Amino acid sequence: MPAPIAPRPVMHVMAGVMHDAEGRVLLAQRPAGKHLAGMWEFPGGKLERDEAPLAGLARELHEELGITLQRAEPLIRVPCHYVDRELLLDAWQTDQWEGVPQSLEGQALQWLTPAQIDPSILTPADRSILQAWRLPRRYPITPPGVKPDQRGVWFERIGRAIERGERLVQLRLPLWPRELVRELAAALLPLARRRGTQLLLNGDIEGALALGIGVQLKSTQLAALTARPLPLAQLVGASCHDAAHLTQASSIAADFATLSPVAATRNLPQRPPLGWPRFHRLAEAAALPVYALGGMAPSHIMQARQCSGQGVAGIREFWLI
Repeated sequence: MPAPIAPRPVMHVMAGVMHDAEGRVLLAQRPAGKHLAGMWEFPGGKLERDEAPLAGLARELHEELGITLQRAEPLIRVPCHYVDRELLLDAWQTDQWEGVPQSLEGQALQWLTPAQIDPSILTPADRSILQAWRLPRRYPITPPGVKPDQRGVWFERIGRAIERGERLVQLRLPLWPRELVRELAAALLPLARRRGTQLLLNGDIEGALALGIGVQLKSTQLAALTARPLPLAQLVGASCHDAAHLTQASSIAADFATLSPVAATRNLPQRPPLGWPRFHRLAEAAALPVYALGGMAPSHIMQARQCSGQGVAGIREFWLI
């Protein structure tokens, strides 16, 4: 019987998402001769043995950019599996440092706003970091019981949510004809674009392509896909219930996932709740931002963040205002 293959050591790499008062973020270009040369990434470097993550990030940014990091907080940890290596990309965000960042190691630098960043210029792992930085903590989903004759009421209600600052909204209206959902999305789109809100259709890839908006894939759709169904400029969310779903979401380059049910919910009575400890394990091991879904309310955001989540997604509790 052959001996079991020993797991490959994981290289722990720190990345700094440095954003300034104008809302721009700093990117560095990987130099010639390095893995993924020519692509752009968030600055940072390898953590030394027995070095604390924050100390390692501060050292790397000082060596690479000549700045003194004052404060930073965790954003996302992205496991990366390559043919020749295993990496854990540990991203922290900060807007507090001393000095003016400059290239000390010959790499090109650029400051860009979120809207200016083309995800295709980034390494695959850094695309997940970009989405974790861009995406909000709240993800409202329309209630499944809304009837077609309530179109006017919900046009106004979703519009008010956008006006008060919701930046990510899923139109999940299973009782409506697909064309009516698309019409609602089209009517909301001018306001959403003015306010910087992303609209997603539930399961309707063709409608999302036609409207230039995002899609939330159903778990059955996710399992059948072999590639990302939309351009990188349009968000792809994936509905996940276990580790295999999260792995599949990463393999098709989804931008984020919802993981459910975290708590007991009437929408998924046949599925036992994951609970926070299991959600934590699954979200921490995922290579993309993960929203907690199922029995969630905005008051659970801090709990989700402490469990490696991007934030919370939900239905009823998000439409009480």
